[in-house]
Amino acid sequence: MSDQILEHEDDEEEEAFGVTDRLVEEVIEAVEASDSEALDALLDPLHPADVAHVIELIDPRERRDLLSVWKGGMDGDILSELDEGLREEIIDGLEPAELAEAVRELESDDVVDLVEYLDEEQQEAVLDALDATERVAVEKALAYPEESAGRHMQSEVVWVPEHWSVGEAIDYLRSDVELPDQFYHVVMVDPKIKPVGYVTLGRVLSSKRTAKLRDITEDSFRTFHVEDTAADVAHAFNHYHLISAPVVDNDDRLVGMITIDDAMTLLDEEHEEDILRLAGVGEGSLSDTVIETTKQRLPWLAVNLVTAVIASGVIALFEEAIAGLVALAVLMPIVASMGGNAGTQSLTVAVRAIATRDLTSSNVWRVIRKEALVGLVNGLIFAVAMGLVGWVWFGTPMLGVVIAVAMVINLIIAGLAGTMIPVLLEKFGIDPALASGAFVTTVTDVVGFFAFLGLAALVLI
Repeated sequence: MSDQILEHEDDEEEEAFGVTDRLVEEVIEAVEASDSEALDALLDPLHPADVAHVIELIDPRERRDLLSVWKGGMDGDILSELDEGLREEIIDGLEPAELAEAVRELESDDVVDLVEYLDEEQQEAVLDALDATERVAVEKALAYPEESAGRHMQSEVVWVPEHWSVGEAIDYLRSDVELPDQFYHVVMVDPKIKPVGYVTLGRVLSSKRTAKLRDITEDSFRTFHVEDTAADVAHAFNHYHLISAPVVDNDDRLVGMITIDDAMTLLDEEHEEDILRLAGVGEGSLSDTVIETTKQRLPWLAVNLVTAVIASGVIALFEEAIAGLVALAVLMPIVASMGGNAGTQSLTVAVRAIATRDLTSSNVWRVIRKEALVGLVNGLIFAVAMGLVGWVWFGTPMLGVVIAVAMVINLIIAGLAGTMIPVLLEKFGIDPALASGAFVTTVTDVVGFFAFLGLAALVLI
């Protein structure tokens, strides 16, 4: 009965996202039968994100067949939702006319996101599908640094003179002017087109027509420069609870807008990147080929091999001590393992705090002292436990003392290394999420083995 309940809950959860295993199976069946009508009936009602998810779940051969059967079904919203690694493959399978139709209705920031990782030939195919004005806006955005506000902004902005009234703004919005599909603020500019404030649509609609826009502006107003990093933009949106914000050029003139959906996408990408890099798997996805995945993971496995050899070298220094007391070989992995786990805990907290700007030069020493004390307390607790285990298991009281002391030393070092190493790497311009793990593991393994075996050699042998 409980299994049925769990299965039912899983189905409800999958339905909430619009994609179920049964749906995927039906899509594959329709593709294999070349039944375009059935495929239309299955995919057309879905949200673009769900269609993209279905495409990501099927294998490459089925994806190619789907494109040939589902003629005209692929649109720009679906392409923009696809994993970056799949976009090139899907665009390769589209006819020029299909591609042109797919991207024509996208906002400029979505087009930029779509084409920025494509090769030159594919970029040209997408750009050729745009009208002259949109193409200029996209090419201008592509000229900005890859991870910058200019690259991720949309050029479509609703702006009005700062001296206008609410009535003038409403009349303007209701005129034949082309507006973005979604926008949250009306930006006020001075005569040089420099943004000086903004007003939410809600305030515009709820205020009297005679009210001046400058009298109902939002306190949250702030601007970003086109070359501000995407990480800074995402952090500011999250920190100040922004919905949208203007982007300015070197002359402080309004050139675009960053919106909440783009900022949250950037924030999610930052978090996802940190998680993947902490595990040493790069920025791969499930849709990558075996060769691509191997290339991404191989370097960090090689680094781990080097660190393992270093730790083995430390063990080799105490070969005689281990040969004289077999209990050392049994117990030494425990010290290293506990240190590694404690170091990973501190490391994860430190990398996350660096990413969210909670760990800075102003509080770094306080955090390091705290982690060292946590290591000391945990070390003392587990030292008592392992000391008793060593004594009872092998009948040697001093062996219990040795492993207890080694445990305290390694857990203190683990706390220090887990915090200090990512801070130092970040100071030297190295991504702490990418490189910290290997260094912390090396430190805890070397210190753990050296402390335990060194003390044993001095006291027991």
